[in-house]
Parts: sequence; structure tokens; C-alpha cells
Amino acid sequence: MKVKEVRELSTKEIIERIDAEEMALEQKKINHSISPLDNPMQIKAQRRTIARLKTVLRQRLEEEENNN
Repeated sequence: MKVKEVRELSTKEIIERIDAEEMALEQKKINHSISPLDNPMQIKAQRRTIARLKTVLRQRLEEEENNN
């Protein structure tokens, strides 16, 4: 998921997406420890997606705080 796509989501959608992505990441880690994934770079990509979501969320919250 690109930053441009993340910015198009609402704040509520971003929060829900973070929760879903974190749960999926944990599941991938567990599955990878049991039997290796075909492409372990999926874990790295998922971590980066979560980081992008959290970054955009933090920027929005700071903007809202500064506007008040």
C-alpha cells in the first residue's frame, strides 16, 4: 500500500487497517516459525505498510491538535 493510497483513507479506516495489518503480521510470524514462508520478504513489506499507516495517522492527529 502506497502513501498516496493511505492518505485517501479516513482516520477511522486507518485505525481499523492498522489493527488488521498487525494481526495479519503476527499470524505470518507464527506461520513462518512453524514452516518457512515461500517469500519471507512479505513480513518486511507488512511491517513497512504498518509503519506507513501509523505515520499518516500521527500526522493527521498532529494537524488536528495544531488546528485546535
